[in-house]
Amino acid sequence: MDRAIVFNAEREALTKTYIEERYGITQEGIEIVPRMIVLHHTVIPTFEKTFKAFDSPTLPNWRPEIESVSGLNVSSHFVVDWDGTIYRLMPETIMARHVIGLNHCAIGVENVGGTADLPLTRAQLRSNIWLANYLAEKYPIEYLIGHHEYMQFEGHPLWLEVDENYRTTKNDPGEEFMKKVRKATRKLNFKPLPTSQ
Repeated sequence: MDRAIVFNAEREALTKTYIEERYGITQEGIEIVPRMIVLHHTVIPTFEKTFKAFDSPTLPNWRPEIESVSGLNVSSHFVVDWDGTIYRLMPETIMARHVIGLNHCAIGVENVGGTADLPLTRAQLRSNIWLANYLAEKYPIEYLIGHHEYMQFEGHPLWLEVDENYRTTKNDPGEEFMKKVRKATRKLNFKPLPTSQ
């Protein structure tokens, strides 16, 4: 289902600035060529609250640890609700801010919940597997990763973050979830993750 977040001139300008300042890329627009899918969980308990967190073009004041890097709000291309409903928040070929160093080539998939009290569901697992297949048919996807694995790309040609101190520790969506998704999508022959350089 399409449920678009606000993508106005302000968000477009902030995205363009992010691409230039974080990645050293000068380009006319804010389009990306997706080569990676990054799976996340929100720790937010509902789709509506997740949508509200991503909707504003500017970063809310409860994210001070990443605000100094850019005023661009975090977002994701897709959100998967508890019941497996897939919401598309923005076009897959426009950059979203969801993973340090790799936004310029990555499609983000957020899963509602993901805490010990609100674990990810089988329906969400099935939808993530479906999305991986769907996106791999449309784009030259090389990697399928969990957000907690993103730092393994430091030193890899796809890694473009210019600030060596800009990192955040992540644990989403977790090893067990990724193991199940990878097992179900092994026929897609995604590349193995690089080891940290």
